[in-house]
Amino acid sequence: MSGIRAGLASTPYLNSIDGPALLATAPFFIFAIVMMVMPTVALLVTAFVDKQGALTLANFVAIATPEVADAFMASAKISGATAVLGTLFGLILALTVGRGMASQKVKAAVMTFCGVASHFSGIPLAFAFIATLGRLGLVTIVLRNTFGIDIYAAGFDLASFSGLALTYLFFQVPIALTIIMPAIERLSTQTREAAEILGATTTQYWRFVGLPILWPTILGSLALLFANAFGGIATAYALTGTAVNVIPILLYAQIRGDVLHNEQLGAVLALLMVLVMTVAISLYLMLRVHAERWLK
Repeated sequence: MSGIRAGLASTPYLNSIDGPALLATAPFFIFAIVMMVMPTVALLVTAFVDKQGALTLANFVAIATPEVADAFMASAKISGATAVLGTLFGLILALTVGRGMASQKVKAAVMTFCGVASHFSGIPLAFAFIATLGRLGLVTIVLRNTFGIDIYAAGFDLASFSGLALTYLFFQVPIALTIIMPAIERLSTQTREAAEILGATTTQYWRFVGLPILWPTILGSLALLFANAFGGIATAYALTGTAVNVIPILLYAQIRGDVLHNEQLGAVLALLMVLVMTVAISLYLMLRVHAERWLK
Protein backbone atom coordinates (compact mmCIF):
# COMPACT_ATOMS: atom_id res chain seq x y z
CA MET A 1 0.00 0.00 0.00
CA SER A 2 2.83 2.38 0.83
CA GLY A 3 4.35 1.64 -2.57
CA ILE A 4 1.09 2.58 -4.29
CA ARG A 5 0.92 5.82 -2.36
CA ALA A 6 4.51 6.63 -3.25
CA GLY A 7 3.78 5.94 -6.90
CA LEU A 8 0.72 8.18 -6.87
CA ALA A 9 2.64 10.91 -5.11
CA SER A 10 5.32 10.78 -7.79
CA THR A 11 2.77 11.19 -10.61
CA PRO A 12 3.45 14.61 -12.27
CA TYR A 13 -0.25 15.38 -12.69
CA LEU A 14 -1.10 14.72 -9.04
CA ASN A 15 2.00 16.55 -7.92
CA SER A 16 0.81 19.59 -9.88
CA ILE A 17 -2.44 19.78 -7.91
CA ASP A 18 -2.10 22.51 -5.30
CA GLY A 19 -4.52 22.48 -2.40
CA PRO A 20 -5.05 26.27 -2.20
CA ALA A 21 -5.36 26.52 -6.00
CA LEU A 22 -7.95 23.72 -6.02
CA LEU A 23 -9.86 25.47 -3.25
CA ALA A 24 -9.75 28.78 -5.15
CA THR A 25 -11.17 27.19 -8.32
CA ALA A 26 -13.85 25.25 -6.44
CA PRO A 27 -16.50 28.02 -6.82
CA PHE A 28 -16.02 27.91 -10.61
CA PHE A 29 -16.54 24.15 -10.76
CA ILE A 30 -19.53 24.36 -8.44
CA PHE A 31 -21.03 27.09 -10.63
CA ALA A 32 -20.40 25.03 -13.79
CA ILE A 33 -22.04 21.96 -12.25
CA VAL A 34 -25.08 23.86 -10.97
CA MET A 35 -25.61 26.04 -14.06
CA MET A 36 -24.55 23.66 -16.87
CA VAL A 37 -24.33 20.01 -15.86
CA MET A 38 -27.43 19.80 -13.67
CA PRO A 39 -29.75 21.64 -16.13
CA THR A 40 -28.51 19.38 -18.95
CA VAL A 41 -29.26 16.28 -16.87
CA ALA A 42 -32.69 17.71 -16.05
CA LEU A 43 -33.34 18.27 -19.78
CA LEU A 44 -32.40 14.67 -20.54
CA VAL A 45 -34.75 13.38 -17.87
CA THR A 46 -37.64 15.65 -18.91
CA ALA A 47 -37.25 14.86 -22.61
CA PHE A 48 -37.78 11.14 -22.08
CA VAL A 49 -40.81 11.25 -19.79
CA ASP A 50 -44.42 12.27 -20.26
CA LYS A 51 -46.46 14.55 -17.99
CA GLN A 52 -47.19 11.63 -15.69
CA GLY A 53 -43.49 10.77 -15.35
CA ALA A 54 -43.54 7.60 -17.44
CA LEU A 55 -40.77 6.86 -19.94
CA THR A 56 -41.71 7.71 -23.52
CA LEU A 57 -40.32 8.68 -26.92
CA ALA A 58 -43.49 10.55 -27.88
CA ASN A 59 -41.82 13.90 -27.12
CA PHE A 60 -39.33 13.35 -29.95
CA VAL A 61 -42.16 12.37 -32.30
CA ALA A 62 -43.97 15.59 -31.37
CA ILE A 63 -41.21 17.77 -32.85
CA ALA A 64 -41.87 16.36 -36.34
CA THR A 65 -44.26 19.20 -37.17
CA PRO A 66 -44.10 21.95 -39.80
CA GLU A 67 -43.91 24.60 -37.07
CA VAL A 68 -40.78 23.11 -35.51
CA ALA A 69 -39.21 22.47 -38.92
CA ASP A 70 -39.87 26.07 -39.98
CA ALA A 71 -38.40 27.36 -36.71
CA PHE A 72 -35.23 25.30 -37.16
CA MET A 73 -34.95 26.44 -40.76
CA ALA A 74 -35.42 30.10 -39.78
CA SER A 75 -32.81 29.78 -37.02
CA ALA A 76 -30.37 28.06 -39.38
CA LYS A 77 -30.88 30.72 -42.06
CA ILE A 78 -30.40 33.70 -39.78
CA SER A 79 -27.46 32.06 -38.00
CA GLY A 80 -25.81 31.10 -41.29
CA ALA A 81 -26.43 34.50 -42.91
CA THR A 82 -25.12 36.52 -39.97
CA ALA A 83 -22.17 34.14 -39.51
CA VAL A 84 -21.08 34.50 -43.15
CA LEU A 85 -21.66 38.26 -43.33
CA GLY A 86 -20.21 38.86 -39.87
CA THR A 87 -17.06 36.90 -40.70
CA LEU A 88 -16.70 38.61 -44.09
CA PHE A 89 -17.08 42.13 -42.70
CA GLY A 90 -14.97 41.22 -39.67
CA LEU A 91 -12.18 39.94 -41.94
CA ILE A 92 -12.27 43.10 -44.06
CA LEU A 93 -12.23 45.29 -40.94
CA ALA A 94 -9.41 43.24 -39.38
CA LEU A 95 -7.30 43.54 -42.54
CA THR A 96 -7.97 47.29 -42.67
CA VAL A 97 -7.18 47.90 -39.01
CA GLY A 98 -4.45 45.31 -38.57
CA ARG A 99 -2.40 45.84 -41.73
CA GLY A 100 -3.58 49.04 -43.38
CA MET A 101 -3.82 51.42 -40.42
CA ALA A 102 -0.67 53.04 -39.08
CA SER A 103 -2.23 55.00 -36.20
CA GLN A 104 -2.12 52.93 -33.03
CA LYS A 105 -4.61 55.28 -31.34
CA VAL A 106 -7.23 54.69 -34.03
CA LYS A 107 -6.57 50.96 -33.91
CA ALA A 108 -6.98 50.96 -30.13
CA ALA A 109 -10.22 52.94 -30.44
CA VAL A 110 -11.61 50.46 -32.98
CA MET A 111 -10.66 47.46 -30.83
CA THR A 112 -12.18 49.09 -27.74
CA PHE A 113 -15.44 49.78 -29.55
CA CYS A 114 -15.56 46.22 -30.88
CA GLY A 115 -14.93 44.85 -27.40
CA VAL A 116 -17.94 46.79 -26.10
CA ALA A 117 -20.17 46.14 -29.13
CA SER A 118 -19.54 42.39 -29.06
CA HIS A 119 -21.25 42.26 -25.65
CA PHE A 120 -24.06 44.69 -26.48
CA SER A 121 -27.08 42.52 -27.15
CA GLY A 122 -30.46 41.56 -25.76
CA ILE A 123 -33.19 44.07 -24.94
CA PRO A 124 -30.86 47.15 -24.90
CA LEU A 125 -29.69 46.37 -28.44
CA ALA A 126 -33.27 45.83 -29.64
CA PHE A 127 -34.33 49.16 -28.10
CA ALA A 128 -31.36 50.93 -29.72
CA PHE A 129 -32.32 49.64 -33.17
CA ILE A 130 -36.01 50.46 -32.64
CA ALA A 131 -35.04 54.01 -31.64
CA THR A 132 -32.77 54.25 -34.69
CA LEU A 133 -34.43 52.27 -37.49
CA GLY A 134 -37.96 51.72 -36.20
CA ARG A 135 -40.94 53.26 -37.95
CA LEU A 136 -40.46 56.37 -35.81
CA GLY A 137 -36.72 55.93 -35.38
CA LEU A 138 -34.26 58.80 -35.75
CA VAL A 139 -32.64 57.57 -38.98
CA THR A 140 -36.00 56.61 -40.47
CA ILE A 141 -37.45 60.09 -39.86
CA VAL A 142 -34.32 61.88 -41.12
CA LEU A 143 -34.29 59.84 -44.32
CA ARG A 144 -38.00 60.45 -44.90
CA ASN A 145 -38.15 64.15 -44.04
CA THR A 146 -34.76 65.25 -45.40
CA PHE A 147 -34.14 62.99 -48.38
CA GLY A 148 -37.66 61.77 -49.17
CA ILE A 149 -36.64 58.14 -48.67
CA ASP A 150 -39.19 55.96 -46.89
CA ILE A 151 -37.41 52.70 -46.13
CA TYR A 152 -40.61 51.06 -44.86
CA ALA A 153 -42.49 51.94 -48.02
CA ALA A 154 -39.60 50.36 -49.93
CA GLY A 155 -40.16 47.08 -48.07
CA PHE A 156 -37.81 47.28 -45.09
CA ASP A 157 -39.19 46.08 -41.76
CA LEU A 158 -37.13 45.95 -38.59
CA ALA A 159 -39.42 43.26 -37.14
CA SER A 160 -38.58 40.81 -39.92
CA PHE A 161 -35.88 38.36 -40.96
CA SER A 162 -33.77 41.07 -42.63
CA GLY A 163 -34.22 43.48 -39.71
CA LEU A 164 -33.23 40.81 -37.19
CA ALA A 165 -30.19 39.83 -39.29
CA LEU A 166 -29.10 43.48 -39.47
CA THR A 167 -29.42 43.78 -35.70
CA TYR A 168 -27.42 40.60 -35.10
CA LEU A 169 -24.61 41.91 -37.30
CA PHE A 170 -24.06 44.73 -34.81
CA PHE A 171 -22.42 42.25 -32.42
CA GLN A 172 -21.46 39.51 -34.88
CA VAL A 173 -18.98 41.70 -36.80
CA PRO A 174 -17.09 42.84 -33.66
CA ILE A 175 -16.89 39.23 -32.43
CA ALA A 176 -15.45 38.15 -35.79
CA LEU A 177 -12.95 40.99 -35.61
CA THR A 178 -11.71 39.98 -32.16
CA ILE A 179 -11.30 36.37 -33.37
CA ILE A 180 -9.51 37.16 -36.63
CA MET A 181 -7.37 40.13 -35.52
CA PRO A 182 -4.75 38.07 -33.60
CA ALA A 183 -4.22 35.87 -36.67
CA ILE A 184 -3.84 38.95 -38.88
CA GLU A 185 -1.31 40.52 -36.52
CA ARG A 186 0.71 37.29 -36.30
CA LEU A 187 1.11 36.84 -40.05
CA SER A 188 4.84 36.73 -40.60
CA THR A 189 6.30 39.75 -42.38
CA GLN A 190 9.17 37.52 -43.50
CA THR A 191 6.70 35.35 -45.41
CA ARG A 192 5.33 38.41 -47.22
CA GLU A 193 8.83 39.64 -48.04
CA ALA A 194 9.87 36.20 -49.31
CA ALA A 195 6.82 36.06 -51.57
CA GLU A 196 7.59 39.51 -52.97
CA ILE A 197 11.24 38.55 -53.60
CA LEU A 198 10.05 35.52 -55.55
CA GLY A 199 7.89 37.77 -57.70
CA ALA A 200 4.47 37.11 -56.17
CA THR A 201 1.86 39.81 -56.54
CA THR A 202 -0.36 40.92 -53.67
CA THR A 203 -3.22 38.82 -55.05
CA GLN A 204 -1.00 35.75 -55.34
CA TYR A 205 0.33 36.24 -51.81
CA TRP A 206 -3.14 36.30 -50.29
CA ARG A 207 -4.40 33.47 -52.51
CA PHE A 208 -1.55 31.02 -51.94
CA VAL A 209 -0.10 32.13 -48.58
CA GLY A 210 -2.24 34.53 -46.55
CA LEU A 211 -5.71 33.00 -46.90
CA PRO A 212 -4.55 29.36 -46.46
CA ILE A 213 -2.95 30.41 -43.16
CA LEU A 214 -6.04 32.39 -42.08
CA TRP A 215 -8.52 29.77 -43.31
CA PRO A 216 -8.79 27.79 -40.02
CA THR A 217 -9.40 31.03 -38.12
CA ILE A 218 -12.04 32.13 -40.63
CA LEU A 219 -13.83 28.77 -40.40
CA GLY A 220 -13.62 28.93 -36.60
CA SER A 221 -15.20 32.38 -36.69
CA LEU A 222 -18.04 31.03 -38.85
CA ALA A 223 -18.70 28.19 -36.39
CA LEU A 224 -18.66 30.43 -33.32
CA LEU A 225 -20.87 33.12 -34.88
CA PHE A 226 -23.34 30.46 -36.00
CA ALA A 227 -23.61 29.12 -32.45
CA ASN A 228 -23.84 32.64 -31.03
CA ALA A 229 -26.79 33.57 -33.27
CA PHE A 230 -28.51 30.19 -32.98
CA GLY A 231 -28.87 30.46 -29.22
CA GLY A 232 -29.91 34.11 -28.99
CA ILE A 233 -33.43 34.89 -27.77
CA ALA A 234 -33.58 38.25 -25.95
CA THR A 235 -32.79 40.40 -28.99
CA ALA A 236 -35.06 38.40 -31.31
CA TYR A 237 -38.00 38.37 -28.89
CA ALA A 238 -37.71 42.06 -27.96
CA LEU A 239 -37.32 43.14 -31.59
CA THR A 240 -39.80 40.90 -33.44
CA GLY A 241 -41.97 39.25 -30.80
CA THR A 242 -43.27 36.16 -32.58
CA ALA A 243 -43.08 37.65 -36.09
CA VAL A 244 -39.90 35.65 -36.78
CA ASN A 245 -40.38 32.04 -35.71
CA VAL A 246 -36.93 30.97 -34.50
CA ILE A 247 -36.18 28.02 -32.21
CA PRO A 248 -35.34 30.02 -29.04
CA ILE A 249 -38.68 31.87 -29.21
CA LEU A 250 -40.56 28.61 -29.86
CA LEU A 251 -38.73 27.02 -26.92
CA TYR A 252 -39.64 29.96 -24.69
CA ALA A 253 -43.30 29.58 -25.68
CA GLN A 254 -43.28 25.88 -24.76
CA ILE A 255 -41.66 26.39 -21.35
CA ARG A 256 -43.15 29.72 -20.23
CA GLY A 257 -46.19 30.22 -22.44
CA ASP A 258 -49.76 30.00 -21.19
CA VAL A 259 -51.26 28.54 -24.37
CA LEU A 260 -48.45 26.48 -25.89
CA HIS A 261 -47.03 25.25 -22.57
CA ASN A 262 -45.43 21.83 -23.04
CA GLU A 263 -42.40 21.38 -20.83
CA GLN A 264 -41.48 18.01 -22.30
CA LEU A 265 -41.49 19.32 -25.87
CA GLY A 266 -39.48 22.31 -24.71
CA ALA A 267 -36.88 19.96 -23.19
CA VAL A 268 -36.51 18.14 -26.52
CA LEU A 269 -36.10 21.44 -28.39
CA ALA A 270 -33.52 22.56 -25.83
CA LEU A 271 -31.58 19.30 -26.24
CA LEU A 272 -31.51 19.76 -30.01
CA MET A 273 -30.26 23.33 -29.55
CA VAL A 274 -27.56 22.09 -27.15
CA LEU A 275 -26.52 19.49 -29.73
CA VAL A 276 -26.28 22.05 -32.55
CA MET A 277 -24.34 24.53 -30.42
CA THR A 278 -22.04 21.81 -29.06
CA VAL A 279 -21.11 20.75 -32.59
CA ALA A 280 -20.52 24.35 -33.67
CA ILE A 281 -18.42 25.26 -30.62
CA SER A 282 -16.43 22.00 -30.88
CA LEU A 283 -15.61 22.84 -34.50
CA TYR A 284 -14.50 26.31 -33.41
CA LEU A 285 -12.21 24.90 -30.70
CA MET A 286 -10.64 22.34 -33.06
CA LEU A 287 -10.09 24.94 -35.77
CA ARG A 288 -8.63 27.35 -33.23
CA VAL A 289 -6.05 24.76 -32.17
CA HIS A 290 -5.23 24.13 -35.84
CA ALA A 291 -4.88 27.86 -36.51
CA GLU A 292 -2.54 28.34 -33.54
CA ARG A 293 -0.27 25.59 -34.88
CA TRP A 294 -0.08 27.37 -38.25
CA LEU A 295 0.84 30.66 -36.64
CA LYS A 296 3.59 29.37 -34.34
